[in-house]
Amino acid sequence: MQPGLRIAYVINSVEGGGAAFPVPRICAVLRDNGAEVRILALTRRDGRAAGPIEAAGFELRVRPGGRGDHLAALRWLDAEIADLRPTHLWTSLSRATLLGQLVGLRRGLPVVSWQHAAWLRPANRLLLRATRRLSTLWIADSQQVFELTHVRLGVPYERLVCWPIFAADPDAPRAAPWRPGEVVRVGSLGRLHPVKGYDLLIEALARLADGATPFEVVIGGDGEQRAALQSLATVRGVRNLRFAGFVEDTRGFLAGLHLYVQPSRSEGFCVGAHEAMAAGVPVLASSVGELPHSIIPGATGALVPPGDPVALAAALAGLLGRPEHLAAMGEAGRTRVLERASAAAFADTGAAIVARLRGAG
Repeated sequence: MQPGLRIAYVINSVEGGGAAFPVPRICAVLRDNGAEVRILALTRRDGRAAGPIEAAGFELRVRPGGRGDHLAALRWLDAEIADLRPTHLWTSLSRATLLGQLVGLRRGLPVVSWQHAAWLRPANRLLLRATRRLSTLWIADSQQVFELTHVRLGVPYERLVCWPIFAADPDAPRAAPWRPGEVVRVGSLGRLHPVKGYDLLIEALARLADGATPFEVVIGGDGEQRAALQSLATVRGVRNLRFAGFVEDTRGFLAGLHLYVQPSRSEGFCVGAHEAMAAGVPVLASSVGELPHSIIPGATGALVPPGDPVALAAALAGLLGRPEHLAAMGEAGRTRVLERASAAAFADTGAAIVARLRGAG
């Protein structure tokens, strides 16, 4: 690396979905403000996020190890940092943060730690609270995670910054309005993981009576729960649900919907739901994370309590019962997300963080 601001950006993995895909956009802002960035991944997993990172012009180094070999991962990370000689470490998610903090302490480097999870394993919460002082700056992906980081980790506000992980694209493909006679297309994007609540969606679908307007539901994403969710759908007699697997073209997927549903038990910012809003698709979501701040019930979509399939079924039935209103709600949501999550605001916040890092020396 050359002299100047040099950032080693440490992530847990290059797994598809989740927070790995926004990494190129975040790093691009850092680069645009004069920082040199190298990305280090502690494990590969499915590797689907590697392509977008490398296509954006960033060097990516991936450790050939797993998720549980923490001592080996720590040694690898320390050796990589010794080789790269960065001025700062930037860490994302619990494992990367805890190991990055140890390497930063050993090498005398300031650590910036990104938080974009509203739920933490109890052990990780205790560990991060104990090591909170080893990170010079903490960055939250939403206002809710900002407050949670202050409360549950004890990070003082002066060492906290809120940088929403998402910038809405005004040129994103737009969804076509529902037309009479069409099947209402309902979709969701996310890992097939318990936190995403797709079992709740199946339970809600099982409660819906046949309505006047036919509909179909497709979930784009993969994960450890796929077989269990498919089995649950079969047992509950849900026949209009399809699992599409990993979706490469998420923008095209969203533009093909009339309604987006996010039944999560917990969220931080929730990129998928906000991308749906940018595509002009109304959003039905659990009231978690940033979602209750973005969605206006009755105007841009609907909100339900998390973990409540009965409420989810009722809200879904209400929206499906008036499909002619979906397009107007989607347009209102698009206007709202473009105003609240503009590319300019995203870039300005990143620039301010870089300036703060430079000022800290």
